[in-house]
Amino acid sequence: MREYLLTLCITAAVTYLLTGPVRKFAIVAGAMPEIRARDVHREPTPRLGGIAMFFGLCAGLLVADHLTNLSEVFEKSNEPRALLSGAALIWLIGVLDDKFEIDALIKLGGQMIAAGVMVVQGLTILWIPLPGVGTVALTQWQGTLLTVALVVITINAVNFVDGLDGLAAGMVCIAAAAFFMYAYRIWYSYGIEAAAPASLFAAILMGMCLGFLPHNMHPARIFMGDSGSMLIGLVLAAGAISVTGQVDPDLMNLFTGSERNAVHQMVPVYIPLVMPLTIIAIPAADLILAIVRRTWRGQSPFAADRGHLHHRLLEIGHSHSRAVLIMYFFSALIAFGALGYSVNAASMWIVLGVVALSAIGLVLLLLPRFTPRAPRWAERFVPPRYRRRRGTAGVAAPEAATGAPVVDEDAEERVPVAAGVSGVNGATAVGSRSRTR
Repeated sequence: MREYLLTLCITAAVTYLLTGPVRKFAIVAGAMPEIRARDVHREPTPRLGGIAMFFGLCAGLLVADHLTNLSEVFEKSNEPRALLSGAALIWLIGVLDDKFEIDALIKLGGQMIAAGVMVVQGLTILWIPLPGVGTVALTQWQGTLLTVALVVITINAVNFVDGLDGLAAGMVCIAAAAFFMYAYRIWYSYGIEAAAPASLFAAILMGMCLGFLPHNMHPARIFMGDSGSMLIGLVLAAGAISVTGQVDPDLMNLFTGSERNAVHQMVPVYIPLVMPLTIIAIPAADLILAIVRRTWRGQSPFAADRGHLHHRLLEIGHSHSRAVLIMYFFSALIAFGALGYSVNAASMWIVLGVVALSAIGLVLLLLPRFTPRAPRWAERFVPPRYRRRRGTAGVAAPEAATGAPVVDEDAEERVPVAAGVSGVNGATAVGSRSRTR
């Protein structure tokens, strides 16, 4: 565990330290497109954050290769090299898209080629466990097609959800944390070394996202762009493929005891089929809804619009930060709910807990303008946004006394303002960013 933690910290540190110079490079290189109709930010913001994330990935793999226990992953498996090869290709395509806006079909072809490169080097689905059937071995073509499909779907699901500051990086980080706990349990509890590469991929992915998030939280100083969103999508898919198609369920020795106990004990075997879907459940739902919505209107499935889930959260009145936190909440609920169910499928408390948290999330979703106010005695200990508004002499403000609408401090986040030309997302290339957003 300590070596995984060290790898995570090194990856996060490299990503964090490189993001600042990469931001300046993106501004100089002109990787800073004009604001589009579907964008929610108000000023041009540099992209190419994926450059820092890619070098963070390389640093994480390099460090892991020199650690005592993790070095065995590179000796016994070719999956880390396969991941690096596919990641380099998809990252290069993303960098070109961030700079030159390449065609969507070209990007789709590049995604399939990157998946094919990983398949050629051994990172592919060899078998899948099916309930009521058992372990089904796949032919080479079946495994290749299933692997390519999973990679393409995951990449585009993450790319589609990358629409708010910190949203994609945070959601993928939450998913990677749940996936790491699952893969590490398979490796540590059952002694299956084939799950070690997936654990390594998840730890590195968490480091990439955690290192980039401080620069990407609202108001973002830099966007990850397609070079980052497609990269983390591919790494997430690689971990799912490694566990789903490389770990032999028969090695867990779960086929013992009564039939009922065997069914409950077999849950960890079937979870690899469900876990990748729960990890990208919200992005995948957004992807499917976008395709249906666009084709229903007679548009191309790749045509951009403002109908994504995060856009709808903004439209019903949520602030930018609150919309992101709501998406975080539901992502964590789905991912960790599936993880808890895989640990103890017979516990009804897990189901009840998920239902209760879902109800809480629904309440938060239906109260977009709710802002809690601290009591008078606690106002000095909380941020200004949670204090009651009063006049200069401790009297209620005039607008409150006259019944006129009171201006909400968070409302500025929801009011579109024309993009400025003197700054870069509230900041110059070398200055500090504005705090008036």
